[in-house]
Amino acid sequence: MRYRENAICLRATDFSETSQVVGFLTRGQGVVRLMAKGTKRPKSKSGGMIDLLAEGELIYSHSGRDTLGTLMEFSETVVHADLRADGRRLNVALFALEAAGEMLAEGDVHAEVFDLLHHTLIRLGQTDAPLEAVLAYFQWRLLRHVGVLGELSGCVGCGETVNSPGGDVATNTAGRGAVSEGAWHFSSSLGGLLCRSCEASSVEKILVTPDALQGLSVLQHVSTGRRQSLAPPHARAVNRLLAYHLQHQRGKRLRMARYVL
Repeated sequence: MRYRENAICLRATDFSETSQVVGFLTRGQGVVRLMAKGTKRPKSKSGGMIDLLAEGELIYSHSGRDTLGTLMEFSETVVHADLRADGRRLNVALFALEAAGEMLAEGDVHAEVFDLLHHTLIRLGQTDAPLEAVLAYFQWRLLRHVGVLGELSGCVGCGETVNSPGGDVATNTAGRGAVSEGAWHFSSSLGGLLCRSCEASSVEKILVTPDALQGLSVLQHVSTGRRQSLAPPHARAVNRLLAYHLQHQRGKRLRMARYVL
């Protein structure tokens, strides 16, 4: 069967001197793995060698889920030149590619994840992009879209809310609520927060710092359409927390994590 899809290259490996095996995230068919015959030839009829981050219109054929499809043509329509020229931005972009590829199985269609990755790459290419905040928002939305992250406004064990009287809420110098150190943990296997009373019964957990909790609160506000900036300390803390969740879900640490966290 023949398909025409908007696609972003997630992976590309050499198969022979002239061909590649390429993994794409498509908007309508999810992740697909294709044999790209002859793409490494100087005058390839299919559009030339395909690199990570390449984004454009893909035409391919595929006969079954458990087999490699065949790339027929790929035309790059979105050029991420600014991304490729900046090492820090490139590393964040490559982390996003890896995370999307790890969290989606072949043929698992999530058009919203494609849109999220597309907009994330565009934003990362802009010189004023706050890299840590962009990455935090990407991880947050990705994990929500694939169904492994619930609401983080309270305990998944007893339902106690983060800002409830029993939640050890203090008031910082700016007058905003701040959860005291050690009051909350996060469990990847449960997909949510645990209060001090419930965390004792969970073996798998990680401490949620006040900065991470503040960052999660901002992300939840942003997801409802409110405009609110994510401060660098909060973004860094959230990124470490969500990368831990990704690692636990996949059973391994993402290769690009060491370069961005």
